[in-house]
Amino acid sequence: MSYTKNEVIIPRNVEDEMKDSYLRYSMSVIISRALPDVRDGLKPSQRRILYAMRQLNLSPGAKHRKCAKISGDTSGDYHPHGEMVIYPTLVRMAQNWVMRYSLIDGQGNFGSIDGDPPAAMRYTEARLTHASMQLMEDLDKETVDHVPNYDETKKEPVVFPAKFPNLLCNGSSGIAVGMATNIPPHNLNELIKATLLVLDNPSTTIEEIMRVMPAPDFPTGGIICGYRGVKEAFHTGHGKIILRGVIRVEDMEDNPDRQRLVIDEIPYNVNKSRLIEQIADLINSKSLTGISDLRDESDKDGLRIVIELKRAEIPEVTINQLYKYSDMEVTFGCHMLALDKGLPRIMNVKQIISAWIEHRIEVIRRRTRFELAKAEARAHILEGYLKAIDHLDEVVKLIRSSNNREEAKKALIERFAFSDRQALAILDLRLYQLTALEHDKINDEYQDLLKKIDYFKAVLASEMMVRQIINDELNDIQEKHKSLRKTQIIAAESEMNMEDLIANESVIITISEDDYIKRMPMNTFREQRRGGQGVAGMQMKREDDTIKGLYVASTHDYLLIFTSLGRCYWLKVWQIPESSRKSKGKPLINLLEDIQPNEKIATIQRVSSFEGESCILMTTRKGVVKKSALNNFSNPRRKGIWALDLDEGDEVVAARLVNTGQQVMIFTYQGMAVRFAEDKVRPMGRMARGVKGVTLKEETDYVVGCEVVNGDETILVVCENGFGKRSLVEDFRQTNRGGVGVRSIVTSERNGNVVGALCVADTDGMVMMTSSGQTIRISMRDLRVLGRNTQGVKLANLREGDFLVAIQKVSGSDENEETEAPSAESDEQVIQENPDVAADEPEVDLPDDDVELETEE
Repeated sequence: MSYTKNEVIIPRNVEDEMKDSYLRYSMSVIISRALPDVRDGLKPSQRRILYAMRQLNLSPGAKHRKCAKISGDTSGDYHPHGEMVIYPTLVRMAQNWVMRYSLIDGQGNFGSIDGDPPAAMRYTEARLTHASMQLMEDLDKETVDHVPNYDETKKEPVVFPAKFPNLLCNGSSGIAVGMATNIPPHNLNELIKATLLVLDNPSTTIEEIMRVMPAPDFPTGGIICGYRGVKEAFHTGHGKIILRGVIRVEDMEDNPDRQRLVIDEIPYNVNKSRLIEQIADLINSKSLTGISDLRDESDKDGLRIVIELKRAEIPEVTINQLYKYSDMEVTFGCHMLALDKGLPRIMNVKQIISAWIEHRIEVIRRRTRFELAKAEARAHILEGYLKAIDHLDEVVKLIRSSNNREEAKKALIERFAFSDRQALAILDLRLYQLTALEHDKINDEYQDLLKKIDYFKAVLASEMMVRQIINDELNDIQEKHKSLRKTQIIAAESEMNMEDLIANESVIITISEDDYIKRMPMNTFREQRRGGQGVAGMQMKREDDTIKGLYVASTHDYLLIFTSLGRCYWLKVWQIPESSRKSKGKPLINLLEDIQPNEKIATIQRVSSFEGESCILMTTRKGVVKKSALNNFSNPRRKGIWALDLDEGDEVVAARLVNTGQQVMIFTYQGMAVRFAEDKVRPMGRMARGVKGVTLKEETDYVVGCEVVNGDETILVVCENGFGKRSLVEDFRQTNRGGVGVRSIVTSERNGNVVGALCVADTDGMVMMTSSGQTIRISMRDLRVLGRNTQGVKLANLREGDFLVAIQKVSGSDENEETEAPSAESDEQVIQENPDVAADEPEVDLPDDDVELETEE
């Protein structure tokens, strides 16, 4: 192997060489490329672009210059990494949706919030803004250090004087080696107030700072949810800020019954076109079901995304879904990392402000020293002028007698003890400056300079005066550049429940055989006297479709939805779309996730709270009962949970809340009822099968309902043909679980078979629905209590071929609610005695069968 002259080969371990080389590379990236300086808030590339534009005299009042020229000068003189990496940085500093206070005034296509790229640099033009000029103000007064550029042909500043705290004003983001920074922008007026607090009192706390600067202020506006993330970021330099877009609700001019959502502010760093695509995908995937139209109406006047809602949709529900599923709500992760004295450091808000104040104090002192030296130099020259004027004749004679300039200078120095600078300045004087008038002018200037010199020396001797100068400069900036806050601050989602946005009111929920569900306000149906025909309550999807469920609940309630396969789903009442009386509603499959094609809704139980010792009592069509603790259902999975194990051909009929000491009543299709204590059924796990609750005498008989009673209420039993009656609970003899029970109502040809039974009081109401969708609402005040062995009275006047399919209680019916006129049919149409059944009909009760059908798993 041959060696060149003076070549030395040093053996070195590859691992050590890689480690040292990568360390040097990483430090270069950290210090010279990715992280901003805490003093002026700029990265080297940004600083060099602005400095190159200053060298081109592109002030705010100057003519715009081509960005190709700016990028070329920056690359050639200061940043030798190519124009194609410089131009994107220049563009970013001109985009007002990225920078809170733009540092470059662009002319031409500089991109858009939709993510559109800017035009090529040969087509766009730019100049500096007032903000960037203030960052570079006093740059020529030796306020900061200058270092040679990459080829040592020019000099560039290490940092700008920065007349305001730009790092917090515009924020910064960057990824280095092993570290990253993400600093949010803030409002200038608020930041100046906070800076003045720290300037006047260095012991100011962050809590005091937050009183005048409560949170970041993003250029795209939006809403900051909660102070927790802001407090963490302000105190530690780390924090997660929840940021939302602004959604307004408007009524549609052409259709007052419908509303639309208007988005005019989106979260920071969110691409508008991608956001619209995301919302469209959510609509297509049925994650958002209440939207009928989506369009972008943004123009030069501002951003505007319009979302039209379907009829009777609750705007708050769709708004909440947009925040939950789309980028209308994002998390801004604060990581306040910046270079402080050349080293990367994580700082809180006060430390960043203090670092800027320290830098600014040094700038003021260096500027004052520069101005002091300049004033002293000028005063020295003026002293020579005044002395020369006092000896004017002799000075003129001496100069005239000299052979050349150098000889005249030496003569002046020897005769009058002038300095070199004074002698040269005297030789450069014009004759008119030797007049008496000019003497007075020179003397006045000299006296003013003496005062300035005294002031400059006082400033250098007093830090208090330096701080006052900074105070005055900040107040001047604040006065000239007023800026209102763009980003709102509200309570966090955890501090504000979704139900706070929705009125808590009673509603009616109906489900058809095809599992179409809808919600209607309770006042949709006025109370009638018994015997009325009611009003249309639901339009069927097809002719053979019927109503199978009717429920009354509050919009704030939870719904436990039990299916035919024994699974339980969890749904909020307000999540069910509100519909008109004649609407068929929405498919329940769109509201529940992963429901099987052969799975039907069996029953629904409303729950206000999962706290307490209550249990859920489930009853099946074949008479099996099962009791399980309510808190077992408090956190069901989105795809549902198993509630009980069913026999083949069996299905859940009812689910009721039961407490200790209460009693259970089970009612059958053929008019039998059994009553037993709740403790006859022990609590079981969710996967248990249950025990026998009632014995069915006929194969055609089955369970139609279950009620939980205390023993002193009345029971309302309703039959298919619109007849029913109220009886005392105590009229139903209490037996053991598993009995046949006693007669609840006569199921004659006139009455038909039993539809259901309810535990009611005089203050309650009842809503009935027929197979054709007719809905009748009556008050229990119109029904007097009858004996158990009666056929009852007419509750609803049904049309030919129609029959009742569902009933539901309305607790505490409003006594003052407007009622319709009574029907023409007599209100006293009561058959108190059953002609087909003897008055002393014996009660039938089988021996108690207290054997569990299957043990709890």
